[in-house]
Amino acid sequence: MNRTEETGVVLELQRLSTEDGPGVRTTVFLKGCTLACAWCHNPESIDPRPQVQWMGNRCIACRTCVTACPQHALLLAGTGMQLDRSLCTGCGACVTACPSGAMDLLGARWTAQALLAEVVKDRAYFGPDGGVTVSGGEPTLQGEFCRSFLASAHATGLHTAIDTCGMAATDRFLAVAREADLVLYDLKEANAARHRAFTGQDNTVILANVLALADVMRHEGRPQTLWVRTPLIPGATAADLNIRVLGGFIAENLADVVSRWDLCAFNNLARDKYARLGSDWLYAGTPLMSREEVQHLEGVARSSGVDPGIVQWSGRTKLDDPLVVENHSADPGPLGLGGC
Repeated sequence: MNRTEETGVVLELQRLSTEDGPGVRTTVFLKGCTLACAWCHNPESIDPRPQVQWMGNRCIACRTCVTACPQHALLLAGTGMQLDRSLCTGCGACVTACPSGAMDLLGARWTAQALLAEVVKDRAYFGPDGGVTVSGGEPTLQGEFCRSFLASAHATGLHTAIDTCGMAATDRFLAVAREADLVLYDLKEANAARHRAFTGQDNTVILANVLALADVMRHEGRPQTLWVRTPLIPGATAADLNIRVLGGFIAENLADVVSRWDLCAFNNLARDKYARLGSDWLYAGTPLMSREEVQHLEGVARSSGVDPGIVQWSGRTKLDDPLVVENHSADPGPLGLGGC
């Protein structure tokens, strides 16, 4: 099969992104993830299959979707749409039938060739520093599709990046990483038991893969750049000890290959996403961190043994002025920085 004929399930293309690598970028969010982070900001990306969601604010209660569903998985009740996901196959019949756009299908199958043709349309916006980033979910879960797309994108002169949690078979992970100019690598939690409690998997493979990646960078010169990203989650990863130990690991093992360590402040924009998927979110009531809390952890990171110049933080923080009302988007779409 020609590399451009590879197919994969794409959640969404986010254009004009400034949070997933240098410059202005188009971020391709793929479906499917190898972790199940309790704080996940993109829950619609976890399941590798296309999923239906109900947008209540668009619904006109015509029940056309209920009639159209061949699996009889939908029921419109007084509390809203009830979707039996044990019956739903993600066929999209309800989405096609819905006259108001209240039913939405998350995920569509693309060929690598068609995806590249779509992304190349944005080339004029990239400038000298931008390009394309493949995120998720976990992009290496669709390893051959991701590798093929990145190789084709690089061949056209686009700067390429992947945003990965590192939880993948090493050979598959490195095959994808070799096609990227930049790897954005999540190091979430230093303690293996806590990592398993928070994400469903311990960090053994993740740490081994970043060491393997560093070795490839040293000997092959590609990928050219590595950024480490750590989500700051209140009550979980946003702890002095965790940041200090992660910093020690970076300083001891990755100092010569890491050019940036991003601390990504928790954000709570995913609340409506869970509601639309009919799921509860453990962090739905968790407030944003204060600027002082984030800056304190930035200081811990800078004093952990790494080059202080590589440490920076980003994200939304708690407003000090109680009279200022935060603007919550009805549908923020897949979240980049801070969504790891």
